[in-house]
Amino acid sequence: MVAKDYPFYLSAKRANLALEAQTVTSPARETEEPSNKRVKPLSRVTSLASLIPPVRATPLKRFSQTLQRSISFRSESRPDLLSPRPWARNVPPANTKRRDSKLWSETFDVCVNHMLTSQEIKRQEAIFELSQGEEDLIEDLKLAKKAYHDPMLKLSIMTEQELNQIFGTLDSLIPLHEDLLRRLQEVRKPDGSTDHVGHILVGWLPCLNSYDSYCSNQVAAKALLDHKKQDHRVQDFLQRCLESPFSRKLDLWNFLDIPRSRLVKYPLLLREILRHTPNDHPDQQHLEEAINIIQGIVAEINIKTGESECQYYKERLIYLEEGQRDSLIDNSRAVCCHGELKNNRGVKLHVFLFEEVLVITRAVTHNEHLCYQLYRQPIPVRDLVLEDLQDGEVRLGGSLRGAFSNNERIKNFFRVSFKNGSQSQTHSLQANDSFNKQQWLNCIRQAKEKAVCAGKAGGLEAQFLVSPNGRRVPQGEAALEQMEQSDCESDCSMDTSELSADCERMEQTNSGESKKQIETNV
Repeated sequence: MVAKDYPFYLSAKRANLALEAQTVTSPARETEEPSNKRVKPLSRVTSLASLIPPVRATPLKRFSQTLQRSISFRSESRPDLLSPRPWARNVPPANTKRRDSKLWSETFDVCVNHMLTSQEIKRQEAIFELSQGEEDLIEDLKLAKKAYHDPMLKLSIMTEQELNQIFGTLDSLIPLHEDLLRRLQEVRKPDGSTDHVGHILVGWLPCLNSYDSYCSNQVAAKALLDHKKQDHRVQDFLQRCLESPFSRKLDLWNFLDIPRSRLVKYPLLLREILRHTPNDHPDQQHLEEAINIIQGIVAEINIKTGESECQYYKERLIYLEEGQRDSLIDNSRAVCCHGELKNNRGVKLHVFLFEEVLVITRAVTHNEHLCYQLYRQPIPVRDLVLEDLQDGEVRLGGSLRGAFSNNERIKNFFRVSFKNGSQSQTHSLQANDSFNKQQWLNCIRQAKEKAVCAGKAGGLEAQFLVSPNGRRVPQGEAALEQMEQSDCESDCSMDTSELSADCERMEQTNSGESKKQIETNV
């Protein structure tokens, strides 16, 4: 090809490429003048996409309707990242800072084949997991204060009083765990192995009693945090932190709940160390003692946390009339479960199952705080009748509404009823899914069994009384013994002054009669 003809060749090639592109992109032209160029058919992609079943978007609010047991905290704090907010920023996703899990055998250079057995390696891994968990906990607690508490206080996003209510005694937990970490690092050998940890745990675990105030405050802290999220400044700040790499996609409440989750994990960690500890090891006895200590602490904190949660919700009950007040509510010390349910008319209700009474309420806002207004008279659990309803058995309220309702609206129902003389109640309640429904059924049945057993025990105690000599005897015999005892006491406790007065009157009477007899004889 001649050099001068080369530009003309390039221009002709560009024209051909443009013509081929126009042929591919123009569907009308493609039918008239088909191109010989192989093009990936788009119908293949469309047909493949049609084979994928559509994903049903589940509203995030359903997660907040899950049951909350009094001894556990179901986290509802994950924000709805998909729902747009007017104040949200459209920023590209940041690289999440992930925390890599570390193993003892990978951290330290250990000659496994010559020094340690497989059981001892597993024991060292368990001890290292305990120590590494303390480091991670301390890091998260400091991060919660540095990245959330201090900036919100400095920027006046929240008041100091509100932050103290939300964060509680978080600051006091940091030096507590730093002390355990320091003790564990002191007994670690240069090669990374640790011989004894039982004596350290026995001496340190009683310090966890300070978790009492922190865990008891979590219910009120969670409610205040949810309320403050309605402020767009608070929500925007939390959203910025959530999008930052340091958060690891964890919300503020996830950081605040880390101490509680760490507390309930200690028994599992100690059992794992004990499982790989030989029976003749000096740590065996100390580890068993440490497990008993932490189990007692966790059980006590669970009880106090349940009492705090129960008191929190009792204070937020609103009674429309004095007749709705019930001593069973006032005497309750724990909430078995509570959550949002719907009746057959679609009305959202918030139901509380206390120890001996079921309370049906409606969530209302009172003085900018979430409260619960009683919907019906409280139902004693002992007299409650529970029915598990099959899907489709309940008809929704209103003929038109029931006729046009789909199958999802008539699933996961159960019925509670109560009748006492002229008073009677019947409620058909719908859970948000089958798991939630089963949780409610189990909780109500367990509460009913406890109430019935407590009633029987109370009846037996009423039939037997403690006699004065300390024996448990039937009520009739005890009454007879008390009567005999009272008679004896009344006979033996006669007043001596009254006895002497009676003697004087008898002497005077006898002397007067003798004088009269003498006069008669004369």
